[in-house]
Amino acid sequence: MAGTSGSVAVATVDDEYEILCDVQTDGTSTPFLRRYSTEDGATVVTDTTLDGSTAYTVAGTVGRCSEPPLPPNPQLAGTIQRQTGAGTVTIAAGARSVTIIVYAGSPTVAIGGGTAVPLNAGTSLTWSVDRGGDAGEQLQDGYVFTGVAGAEFLVTSTREA
Repeated sequence: MAGTSGSVAVATVDDEYEILCDVQTDGTSTPFLRRYSTEDGATVVTDTTLDGSTAYTVAGTVGRCSEPPLPPNPQLAGTIQRQTGAGTVTIAAGARSVTIIVYAGSPTVAIGGGTAVPLNAGTSLTWSVDRGGDAGEQLQDGYVFTGVAGAEFLVTSTREA
């Protein structure tokens, strides 16, 4: 069986979009949508508001929009505390993260003054907050880790310095 193959090119409109800012002399800026279309080999530029349909007329200088700078990352201070046998490790409310790793025995943890819960050897737990752009985010509860005879565990924590 013999045959031929090929393709057929059909002229279509090609649209590309870009969000730009109309920057005024006083520094204020208005974002708008610029559409670049190719029709019959010619490039057509159309400016609209961000809804994509309302016409927009540039009144200042066109430039790329810049995002506001993120607040600086806070400095963190960390602690590492090892407990062997009976004793307690207390982490006050306001930490950014708290981690316990239990190596032996069954120490307990009480969070925010609640009931102490036993932890088995091999347990590793972490409580933390994600900054999420807001400096000052912190854990609201305190933690009390209590060791018993034969217990061995490590508690690490971070907080804003």
